[in-house]
Amino acid sequence: MPSILRPSRQSDYDCFSSTTPIVIDNGGSTFRIGWAGELDPRVTFRNVVQRPRHKTTGETVTIVGDHDPALMKYFDYTRTSHRSAFDSNVVYQFEIMEYVLDYGFERLGADGLQVDHPIMMTECVCNPISSRSKMAELLFETYGVPSIAFGVDAAFSYKFNQQHGICTEDGLAVCAGVTTSHVIPFIKGEPVLEACCRTNIGGYHVTDYLRQLLSLKYPYHMSSITWEKAEELKMEHCYVALDYASELEIFQKGKKEAEEKTRSWQLPWVPPPQEEAPSEEELARKAALKEKQGQRLRDMAAAKRSIRITELENELHGLKDLLQQLDQAEETEISSILSKTGYDSRQEIESATQKITQSLRKAKGEQNETEERIDASLAEKYPLTNVPDDMLTPEQLKEKRKQMFLKTTSEGRLRAKQKRFEEESMREKQNQQEEEKRLENPELYLEQLHSRFRELTEKVEQRKRLKTNGARTNGNQNLSGGVGRGERLNAAQKERMRLLTTAAFDRGKGEDTFGARDEDWQLYKLMSKDNDDEENGQEEDEAELARVTSRLQSGPDELWSVLEKGRCERGDKNEEA
Repeated sequence: MPSILRPSRQSDYDCFSSTTPIVIDNGGSTFRIGWAGELDPRVTFRNVVQRPRHKTTGETVTIVGDHDPALMKYFDYTRTSHRSAFDSNVVYQFEIMEYVLDYGFERLGADGLQVDHPIMMTECVCNPISSRSKMAELLFETYGVPSIAFGVDAAFSYKFNQQHGICTEDGLAVCAGVTTSHVIPFIKGEPVLEACCRTNIGGYHVTDYLRQLLSLKYPYHMSSITWEKAEELKMEHCYVALDYASELEIFQKGKKEAEEKTRSWQLPWVPPPQEEAPSEEELARKAALKEKQGQRLRDMAAAKRSIRITELENELHGLKDLLQQLDQAEETEISSILSKTGYDSRQEIESATQKITQSLRKAKGEQNETEERIDASLAEKYPLTNVPDDMLTPEQLKEKRKQMFLKTTSEGRLRAKQKRFEEESMREKQNQQEEEKRLENPELYLEQLHSRFRELTEKVEQRKRLKTNGARTNGNQNLSGGVGRGERLNAAQKERMRLLTTAAFDRGKGEDTFGARDEDWQLYKLMSKDNDDEENGQEEDEAELARVTSRLQSGPDELWSVLEKGRCERGDKNEEA
């Protein structure tokens, strides 16, 4: 609906005598108030009330008519809507009507709530007695008016046009309102109220029908074609056809007159802002910032790797000292030394030493003999992989990318094959040691096997609880509830993830450019190596648990047979003694 300016307060209220009536046109859409004898009303505004809240204080205020757009930044209009005192064309909400009358009298210039002028107010045809009596009670009791007269606006309009010779004594007055339309017949200048009729169609329905037609024709602009916009189009560009059939024929045949009556309306459109290309200084600043963040990540990775190397070296040194101590100890002292360290045999210590040695080489970035042979053979097979790009032609660059892919795939297969071979060799050696221990002392071996099973089960379950519920636990009870991955990370890991996210984000354009260069992936691989040892440890524990479980499930009969054989041999020796 077109925006109506908020009316200014009149200053000549005291200039009118108390006998001058105040005329109020109380319409369902617009409220008009002025002085009798004047051609135009003094104050005009929409006959609606809205009660928004202040965004800061939360205080509710009352706004009558159209609100000032400048107030939008101070008040919250999202939780309220316009309210009208009318139902169809009859006043039934007199609390809202009181707000409207207060505002109308105040804009007319009346001081306070005392109005000492007669009131002439319009109403619809055949207005209910209850509505008229409540309106009279409101004006008498609240404002203290001396007298009130009610009249039908359509009858006033017919009499006015009759005085000017526009219509005769006999005719029809059609009053089109917002939600209803009335037809009043006049005979000899008097309205025939018994023959009046009303239909529940008005200007609101015309506007809503126009909005629906525009929304169906332009579905992509449905959100922009609001009821207020459709009302504005109707008021500015639409007209009433005197001959509907002839008007329809004009547009059906596409005559030249139809083009003249056609109106084009442009929706509000704001061109998108033009993004300026970043300057060289800005690009250099972003590149320096990204390099600084990458260097910080590399420093963190180097510090963590140094700590890990120190821990592995200390642990390897301790195991070597333990092996040296076992070499120098006597046979009777070996069992007591092993019981203090937690290891069951010398072979287990040697196996742990070998694993720590491999982890230490991996942490230092060293390659064993097998890996060196693999790299040498692949380098001979794919010679372009070690040549810089600036020394190659375009065809050689394509061939180099192909060789890089093939080399990576072959290297992965060879390493996986070598790893499987080493694991099988280690497993055969371990099974042989297990078999020797089982034959040497079956009872002790079975007891150690159960102890190992309980230890590994507890360790694996603890890792699962930490992965599912977080690190803050008390026994078997989770104190932190369900937490996310961020709450399971320590301070160093959180800082590493923050730096990775910041390094991957281009603040200038808001684009994620991480991975566009090979250096980004090298940095990511460098940071990802920190958790390899933990993941490998978890996999080794699960594999060891599966092996011990299989040993316990498949070997009971063999163990009992060995135990029974041992008892029989000891019984025979006792009998001989």
